[in-house]
Amino acid sequence: MLVMLVCVACVLYVTPVRTCTSSGQRNDRPIIGILAQESYSPPNTGSYIAASYVKYLESAGARVVPVRINQTLDQYVYLFRALNGVLFPGGGADLVTSGYAAAAKVFYQLALEANSRGDYFPIWGTCLGLEELTYLTGGRLLLSPTDTRGVALPLVFTNESRDSKMFSGFPADLLKALASEALTENSHRNSLTTETFRNTVELSKFYRVLSTNSDGKTEFVSTLEAYDYPIYATQWHPEKNAFEWTRDYIPHCPNAIRTTFHMADFFVNEAKKNFHRFSSEEEERRALIYNYTPLYMGRNGSSFEQIYIF
Repeated sequence: MLVMLVCVACVLYVTPVRTCTSSGQRNDRPIIGILAQESYSPPNTGSYIAASYVKYLESAGARVVPVRINQTLDQYVYLFRALNGVLFPGGGADLVTSGYAAAAKVFYQLALEANSRGDYFPIWGTCLGLEELTYLTGGRLLLSPTDTRGVALPLVFTNESRDSKMFSGFPADLLKALASEALTENSHRNSLTTETFRNTVELSKFYRVLSTNSDGKTEFVSTLEAYDYPIYATQWHPEKNAFEWTRDYIPHCPNAIRTTFHMADFFVNEAKKNFHRFSSEEEERRALIYNYTPLYMGRNGSSFEQIYIF
């Protein structure tokens, strides 16, 4: 018995407990902005953010700040310097004339300038967010109608996906599932066709296509990653699998939930490479989404369980 106790003590001595410490190369307190957009339901409420995007980022270890529409350029610049990344969510805002579009343009341009001088600032676009990014990069509207409202699809991975940053940390079995199971939910009327992508130099020089899909007639781009900037986009909705329950076509199987986590984990880890911060703790506290209460919408026929309104 004495010998056993001595051996256990030796093991404890040579394998000390390691603490979770922040690295000088990693920001373990990332704050990510989510862009709001015009609200039509409920009416006359200004703007909204679906709560599923907030939960999505929080599930991977980030805090969230709402980026409200119709703010001044100075306000957006201040917020950019305080945030560690920004997410352009899905929705129905106009890609050219909306407050969503105006704010997205400011953050896109600021991110390009920052990254060009070595200030790593990631952007993520989901559904409408991908469409907005194609408009901002391509300089014009490039979408075509597709029959892709309310359908879950498996991804058709391209050769470039093998060397992508987005999917490099995914387990092999999950990548196989993404290619063989209908895990990605689509809710869009328009898409960027692969033909348009190939024929648009501004896009094909800036982005690599990681996956495509088809509505049975038209092949379209479903996942994008910029070559030289931390800018990523999906035409499908990774956040819905774990956090939205109002539509039967949203997949909730184990691999669908794993997909939600791994996509969120990837983007939050990208945000951890940025070291912007608010000017004070009080400014930070006032900006956080915690200051707002989400409204339950599921019983009203909305496609969202909860939304934040501003």
